[in-house]
Amino acid sequence: MDRMKELVDTLNKYAYEYYVLDNPTVSDGEYDALYDELVKLEKSTGVVLFDSPTKRVGGEPITAFKKHKHIERLYSLDKATTEEEMLAFDKRIHSGEKSFEYTVEYKFDGLTICITYQDGKFLCASTRGNGVEGEDVTAQVLTIKSFPLTINYKGTIEVQGEAIMRLSVLDEYNKTAEEPLKNARNAVAGAIRNLDPKVTEKRRVEIMFYNVNYASEGGFNTQTECVDFLRDNGFKVHPFLRVCKDINEVMSAINEIKNTRKSLDILTDGAVVKVNEFSRRKEMGSTDKFPRWAIAFKFEAEEITTILKDVIWQVGRTGKLTPLGILEPTFLAGATVKKATLNNYGDVIRKKVKIGARVLVRRSNEVIPEILGTTEVFDDCIDVVKPEKCPYCGTTLVETGANLFCPNKRCKPRVIAKLANFACKNGMNVEGFSEQTALLLYDAFGVENASDLYRLKREELLSLEGFKDAKTDNLYGALQRSKNVNLANFIFALGIDNVGKKTASDLAKNFKSLRALMSADKETLISLGDIGEITADCITGYFNDESNLNEINALLSLGITVVYSEEAKGNVFAGEKFVLTGTLSDYKRDEAAKIIESLGGEVLSSVSKNVTVVLAGENAGSKLDKARALNIKIMDEETFKSLVKS
Repeated sequence: MDRMKELVDTLNKYAYEYYVLDNPTVSDGEYDALYDELVKLEKSTGVVLFDSPTKRVGGEPITAFKKHKHIERLYSLDKATTEEEMLAFDKRIHSGEKSFEYTVEYKFDGLTICITYQDGKFLCASTRGNGVEGEDVTAQVLTIKSFPLTINYKGTIEVQGEAIMRLSVLDEYNKTAEEPLKNARNAVAGAIRNLDPKVTEKRRVEIMFYNVNYASEGGFNTQTECVDFLRDNGFKVHPFLRVCKDINEVMSAINEIKNTRKSLDILTDGAVVKVNEFSRRKEMGSTDKFPRWAIAFKFEAEEITTILKDVIWQVGRTGKLTPLGILEPTFLAGATVKKATLNNYGDVIRKKVKIGARVLVRRSNEVIPEILGTTEVFDDCIDVVKPEKCPYCGTTLVETGANLFCPNKRCKPRVIAKLANFACKNGMNVEGFSEQTALLLYDAFGVENASDLYRLKREELLSLEGFKDAKTDNLYGALQRSKNVNLANFIFALGIDNVGKKTASDLAKNFKSLRALMSADKETLISLGDIGEITADCITGYFNDESNLNEINALLSLGITVVYSEEAKGNVFAGEKFVLTGTLSDYKRDEAAKIIESLGGEVLSSVSKNVTVVLAGENAGSKLDKARALNIKIMDEETFKSLVKS
């Protein structure tokens, strides 16, 4: 056992030097020999120490990501793009003669990760999600070596970092990859959100840590103390951290980042500015969206010129045609850009875009390529022809202002986009469903309407090429779980023109039921305040269309249950922590769990003193006995149904 402990400590030290300090002190061969010795010892003794490096190898794929609720909310940050906006921020948060320090750090362009430790031991890892609830990615994050499994802290602590992929790692990966990754940001998001931890491990992701989000025992008074704690406990921390006395020093630090970022091996799209002292942060507080004591400075988009090789026309969910420019590949803001958008045909004319011309391309906030205009036209350039018929279905196009529309609702790309919108996270939230899934189901079974999805049988899905039992069960199960849906999500899923996430949420809060919304007239909608005439016309027009009404009725008849969660009053299960046991007569267990979560509750897997309610069905077992022993409230199915209906 002593030798095993010695090996674990030595290997963790070498891993820290390699992955965190970027300063290895032993060769790969020496490390591998010690690692192999540890593996043999663990196999012969049957003992694996908690912080053994052998636990950080990608395990078997998981079937789905579980939800994880953060102890403290992970706020997003307000944004600034100019010095004037930074000066306004500085003026806004100063009160009286009190002075304070700012810190300036890199704004990493990756995926936010939150890691929780309990009494010094790694507990779990999750994505940021919506700031309140993310996804448990423990299995994936365990394959990353840039953080410790044990730390020097008693109690519960959550630390925050950004998962990134170095540009050199991306280039090396793409040299041998069957399907090259588009850019470092997408690469890391795909690695973390892949159900197979081995994929995460292969992509050599690392995490840069920068924040302590929650500490049950306190111990931190400033941002610099948090960073020192992270560094001292073996977390990978970027060395750039500037402490500034005033806004002028802040701008100098931001300019320092701006002038050096192109030489970096990582993507950074700006700087994060925070008030250093926690006591001052507490005085300033937060809005509903952002902390008042911090701001993200986003750099202006980068631009480059390249040759426009072609223009193709894409048809979206509403039938609008959008021109997509095919470019001579060029490297811009950390990624190879091959395509760029134009808004519509009017945009093509206004920017004098021609095929074969040299165009100016911008990546806004390092992500979205866009054609800004034409810089050079050659003799052999060709005009972009305005299409008269839909390139997909041949229907004569309708011109409205600068836009072209395909009026055919059964046009294939319209149908595919409509199905993907219906199933997306802001809609029915069918896990794992994408446009590729919609295309596959359209081609195989003629799925055109959302209701067709819920008519699919497991046997049909199993017959698809590449669909084995696990993949079939994942999609079929996701469809069944999506049947219980929040009103706001259902409204969004319908795909009403001009009704996005916020408008859908506002409509749900005001009407509180689907039927009430369906019967609302234009004047009532406009009276809500944030809805204009055009959007009101879109909503009333949608619900006056007989085919739309038939589709809604079909969905409801197939078991879709639309539930309204009244956030303002607090949901019926707000604050409750449920455990489900036994067999329910009217609900599958995952359906009941989704209803509980939609009404503000949380569903746990095992009974403990933290559980407040046990929902017990027929043939409930040991969980019910344990709940009674702990004096936890027992709820039967009839009580549950009455609360849900209320």
